[in-house]
Amino acid sequence: MTQGAGQGPAARTETLRDFRVPAYVHDVPANVVPTEPAPGPENPDAFPDGYTPTERDLPVINRGDTVQVRVPEEAAQPAQPAPQPTDGPGPLFVVGDVHGYLDELIAALQEKGLIDAEGNWAAGTARLWFLGDFTDRGPDGIGVIDLVMRLSAEAAAAGGYCKALMGNHELLLLGAKRFADTPVNSGAGTATFQAAWLLNGGQKSDMDRLQDVHLQWMSRLDAIEIEDDHLLMHSDTTAYLDYGDSIEAVNDTIRETLTRNDADECWDLFRKFTKRFAFRDEESGPGAVRELLDAYGGSRVVHGHSPIPYLLGEVGGEDGDGEDSGPVVEGPHVYAGGLAIAMDGGVTMAGKLLVQQLPMDI
Repeated sequence: MTQGAGQGPAARTETLRDFRVPAYVHDVPANVVPTEPAPGPENPDAFPDGYTPTERDLPVINRGDTVQVRVPEEAAQPAQPAPQPTDGPGPLFVVGDVHGYLDELIAALQEKGLIDAEGNWAAGTARLWFLGDFTDRGPDGIGVIDLVMRLSAEAAAAGGYCKALMGNHELLLLGAKRFADTPVNSGAGTATFQAAWLLNGGQKSDMDRLQDVHLQWMSRLDAIEIEDDHLLMHSDTTAYLDYGDSIEAVNDTIRETLTRNDADECWDLFRKFTKRFAFRDEESGPGAVRELLDAYGGSRVVHGHSPIPYLLGEVGGEDGDGEDSGPVVEGPHVYAGGLAIAMDGGVTMAGKLLVQQLPMDI
């Protein structure tokens, strides 16, 4: 059984976790660009053994020395089966970035009634989409992939489905495994996938357990899909337009790029998938979303990748002890004039792993 699959839904007490960066991450070449925000002071003791912290350089509004996100106390609730239709496809759910937090994922899926107390599919004809970034930073990325693969088979047998999209961390792990220390042209000198993977939270335990079946599964993931008029994608960027003018073309082009196994091509793909915040600006954001919707269809984009606290500009503070300055992640963030839904609740920074039924009432 997948690790943690036998656990019931966990009660989450109010937590304030620090995300700090020890000195040794600075040994990674400076031209390897980190993929996610949240630098902090040096404190190696803040991490459990085997955890690789991350230097990250994206803009933070009112950033203090420590990135802190407060999670409200939630009482454990018994899992309720997902609502079942009388005919046609079942309800649609999406899951934000998991990043190896298997226990949190299991608890969130149980809370929505998608899996039972044993970790098995319990939602009949429901449809479940993961928006990418299964590994890195958290303790059990391979366990997350194993769970998603198993649920895919169980959901299909029940008349529903469980599917997943390609995130930038899937591209990063694939690159680290395939190309290791092979130099690539980063646009600012040479870099390597191995160094980038370590810099961005790569876990040795995940690499040690990585098997061909995991590599094949990741390399075949779609990058973008449409479901019930929602355009599902991992990254909040318009870079998908570089790979095709239709959903089919984008997915085919990216799969062909990975098949060619060219390190520089794969690096360019990875770098484009790390772009973010295209929809955040109040003036230009809605236009960027419409550009994607006009090309690929749908009336709203649903994405992961950029943690909601960063989209809100509510991370940390210059003064105080942080007790009152950290935002509470209550659910998905709807923005860009109602055209975009952000699903990365910031689980890596003590936020919330989000599972949301669509459509949302807005």
